[in-house]
Order: sequence, then C-alpha cells, then structure tokens
Amino acid sequence: MSTLGWVDVAVLLSFVAYGVASGLWSRKRASRNLEEYFLAGRSLSGWTAGLSMAATQFAADTPLLVTGLVATAGIFALWQLWIYALAFLLLGFVLAPSWRRARVITDAEITELRYGSRAALWLRVIKAVYFGTLFNCIVLAWVLFATRAVAEPILVWDQWLPGGLFAHLQALVSWVGVPLAVDPHGPELWVRSTNNAISLLAVAVVTLFYSTTGGLRTVVRTDVLQLVLALFGTAVYAGYVIVHFGGMGSIVDEIFLRYAEGGPGGIAPLEILAFTPSRAKDASLTVLAVFALQWFIQLNADGTGYLAQRSMACRSDRDAKLASVVLTFTQVLLRSLLWLPIALGLLLLFPHDPAVPASGLQHNREVTFVRGMVELLPAGALGLMLTAMLAALASTLDTHLNWGASYWTNDLYKRLVCQAWLGREPQERTLVWVARGSNLVILGLALAVMTQLSSIEGAWRIALLLGAGMGPLLVLRWLWWRISAWGELACIAVSLLAAGPLVAGIDGEAVRLLAMALLATGAGIGVSLLTPEDPEQLRVFYARARPPGWWNPVAGSLGLEPGEGLRRLARATGAMLAAALCVLSLLTGLGAWLCQSPEPTWWPLPWGLWIAAQIGVGLAVVPVWLRLGFAGDSGFSPLPRNQ
Repeated sequence: MSTLGWVDVAVLLSFVAYGVASGLWSRKRASRNLEEYFLAGRSLSGWTAGLSMAATQFAADTPLLVTGLVATAGIFALWQLWIYALAFLLLGFVLAPSWRRARVITDAEITELRYGSRAALWLRVIKAVYFGTLFNCIVLAWVLFATRAVAEPILVWDQWLPGGLFAHLQALVSWVGVPLAVDPHGPELWVRSTNNAISLLAVAVVTLFYSTTGGLRTVVRTDVLQLVLALFGTAVYAGYVIVHFGGMGSIVDEIFLRYAEGGPGGIAPLEILAFTPSRAKDASLTVLAVFALQWFIQLNADGTGYLAQRSMACRSDRDAKLASVVLTFTQVLLRSLLWLPIALGLLLLFPHDPAVPASGLQHNREVTFVRGMVELLPAGALGLMLTAMLAALASTLDTHLNWGASYWTNDLYKRLVCQAWLGREPQERTLVWVARGSNLVILGLALAVMTQLSSIEGAWRIALLLGAGMGPLLVLRWLWWRISAWGELACIAVSLLAAGPLVAGIDGEAVRLLAMALLATGAGIGVSLLTPEDPEQLRVFYARARPPGWWNPVAGSLGLEPGEGLRRLARATGAMLAAALCVLSLLTGLGAWLCQSPEPTWWPLPWGLWIAAQIGVGLAVVPVWLRLGFAGDSGFSPLPRNQ
C-alpha cells in the first residue's frame, strides 16, 4: 500500500507547477532564436550555471550507483567518480573561457571554427550523431532505468486510478511486451510494469513541456530548485539514517560486528570504510592507474556536452570559471558527504543476503536506497525525498534533451540539411520548432534503449568505454595547433571499431579502458601529424577563442607574443591542480572523520592527525587557486578577424 500522504503529494505537485510556470514564463524569449533557446542569450551567472551543472550531475541514478558501489567495493571505489573533479576544474580554469569566446551554439560546431579541411563538416556531423544521439541516449536510458527503482515502491497507480482505466492501460503495456518492473521475474509483473510506465510517462510529459517551451532558461531555473530540494532532502534522509542507528559511531561499530566474516562480495569492514588504496579492496596498480586517468580518458574531458553548453551560456570568462568551481565543490564534496552515511546505514538496514547471485549483487544493493526511503522517512519527508529524486531525473532529462536537440537542430538540420544540401538559410523560428520536435524524438529513442539495460552500472561502463580514447585528443585540440580534423575522425573510428574486440578479448575493465585510450589517442595524434590544418583557419580560431597552450607559430603570425599562451596555460593548470587538491583533501578529511575511516597503512601518526592534515591542506591551498584562477581576471576580447 502506498505510503504517500497529502503532504507528500502537495510537495510533488508544487514542483510540477513550478516547472510548468517557468516554461510558460520563458517561452517568448526562447522562441526568438537558437542562442536564446539553447544558451539563454549567454546571460547566465557563474553561480547559476554551476548549480545547474551540479543538478544535472546529481541525477536520480547516481545515489543508487553510490549505494551499490559502497556495499560491494567500499568507499574507495567512489574515487572513480570523485576523480572527475580534475575534469571539471580543467574545464573551468583552462578551457571554459575559450569555449565561451568561440561564440558557437554547440560543441560540435567548434570543429568548423577549429579546422579548415573538408573533413571538418563531416566531423561536425558525426559528432552530432555520436554525442547527440548515441552517447546521449545511453545516458538518458540509464537515468530512466534508475527511475523505475525510485517510482515502483511509492507510485502505485493501480491503487489510485479507477480499476477499468488501469486495466486498459495494463493491457496496452502487456501488449507492447516490454517489462518495466524492477524485478522482471517477480509477482504482478504487468501491474508493476504498468505503474512504472505511467510514472515514466508523467515525468517525461512534464519535463518535455517546460524544457521544450522555455529552453535553457527554464532548464536552469528548475535545475537550481531541484538541487536545493535534492540536497535538503538527502540531508534529511541522512539524518534519519544516523538517528535510526544512534549515530555514526554506532553504524561503524555495527558494520564491524555484522560483517566480520565478510559483507556483499566478501568485502571486509575495513575495506568498506577505506578512503585510501592501502586498505581498499582490489586496489591493484592497474585499477589505480585507471582511477588516476579516468577523468582524462573519457568523452567529456574538455567539457564536451552540456558542461560546455553551460560555459558558453555564461555572461563572462570569470563566470565560466566560477561555474566549474561551484559544480566541483557541490558535486564532489557536498553531495558525497551526504550520501556516505546513507550508503553505510543501508548496509545494516538491509543486511546482505548470501543467496543473491554475484551477477545481481550490484543491482540488489542499488535499490536499497529507495527501500530505505520508504521504510525510514515519515510523511512529508518521504514526499520531499521523492520529489527530489524525480526532480533529479527531470533535471538530467531536460538537460540532455536540450543539449541533444541542439545537435539535431544546429548541426544536422541547419548546417547539413539547409546550408550544405539545400543551400539556404532557415528562419530562426523554424529552427526553434525543429529543436522542440527533436526533444520528443530523442526521448523516444532513449526509452527504447532503456528496455535493453540490465543495470545502471552496466550502461555506465559501456558509455565509458566508448569515450575512453577520445578525451586526450579533445583536450589537445585546444592546447596544440597540430591536432587536425582527420585526427579526430581517426580517434572516433578506432573507438567504435575497438570497443567490440576489447570487450570480447580482455576480461579486466581497467585494462580495457587503458588499451582503448592508447589505441584511439595514438591513432588521433599520428593521423593529425600527417594531415596538417590550413594556417589561415588556425589564425581565425586563435584570434576568436584565444586558447592557451602550444600555439606559438599561430600567435606569432598574428603579431602576438608567442609565449603568452604557454604562460596562461601554466597559470590555469596551477589553479586547476590547487583547487583539485583543495576539494579532494577536504573530502578525504571530512569524509574519513564522518565515517571513522582508517588512516592509510603508511601513515605513522595518530588517526586524528591524519584527519587534521587533510583538512588543513585543503584549507591552506584556497588562497592559491583563488589567486591563480581569478586574481586580476578581467578577460579579453577576441582579436579582430583581419588580424
């Protein structure tokens, strides 16, 4: 029987009303042109853009993934998520100003500004399909997949709708023949599948309405509210978990007692709590190498996607930097400190069942996050957390729909169909309507992909492997003038062609990722050296975007001091590394204190000094990254094109 009360329903409907009203409020401005629709007129503040990024990253699937990883591999396994702080800060301090100054609508469009060869157009089209459709739909699919676990125990439409109406809907779902229940072998399969189908449809319709109506302005506005709800709701949830067991000390003590002989997957208590590799489970050198490089060997290493979109939508270079800093501290530090007590408490609230097969262990632990909501939270708090989870889904959904539609509209319809094939310029209002229609098609494709997924983590691994080799080249195209369009095409081709053989021929995921990175990046650099770009196009790109790094010949040809790009790169990299040390040291110190995690085996001093050292280092480097990243940062305008 549903545990939702009228207070819970009121909280949920209030968010729906806010989203719909926001969409209607921004519809006229969003309808003017693509820049208003996809980039909010380039008017976002750094705080707003950063919170919007964090809201999308929060997602409905991520707390489930975190819960499963902590239970089966320990806290240390979360470093494969936390290490992305380096990617976010690389975007902010090194690349975000150049993204913004490029004045493009999508990251795919940057290819024709960066490259002058005939391959640039086809690279742009391939990226629009690869990123905007293939990769984007996989991400959307696993987020939708997670929503079933959130909705099924709480949104019981068979108890709320008239019996005749529900029977007709159930007949339709069973006729389609795709089970949408969390457990496809459990009782009342088609009742649960129908409930989940209605829930997914309801969330999708509301999200489609406000995101397609109001564009990025509405997406960002609802994102900020969603993030506030998610953080507050998660804090309430964590509080109830801690109080239920009598404090964090009691949770830790009980984990040692309950799992003295081994927890899920045979993991020991110290391994569950470990922040550092010396005490972690299966922390081999290969695994550590992947954790250290994963932020760089992935598809979004340079911000490609909605992170670049938010950077391009900022009103100044300084705001574009600030956005990534806000994202990093909110996502990596704040939300992790809220999720850790929940993940540990759920290990006790729902003890490990040895009968669960190893193949289903991850998923079995993931769904305990929602089961804990239902069992622990009273009316009002349950509605708040349910709204936060569904709003997190909506935030991820609206961002990926808006971002995916930008490829379909700006790069496929406008550039390829209208300009390249038909030889005409489309009207701005027509483009906006194409964008709105694209949202619907992308959502349909994502729903189709969702029916093929077996677990959240499984989809994440597939997407990670596909993009593993592309990150280094995407970063290098900003930092080094020698990278070419043909090099990027070679990198994409190798990634697609090598994925199947690597999955079939290599058992270890860590080795697969490293092999993909070496193959794809090596191919991209090798082909780039053989296919140099037009010097005039390089000058046009540098004059507008002013990227940092190894651009001496291009800068010199424009009458600029050749070494200024390298100096800017050094300063920005210093800010990035100092900020990363800050957030990761604070996370380790505060997280280890909260969870009473053991110090590393090589630390010779008392545990308390380990905690103090981590927090002290984190606070000490704050002035460093503030000075390197922001002091005297007034930005500069692109050079005139005739230079």
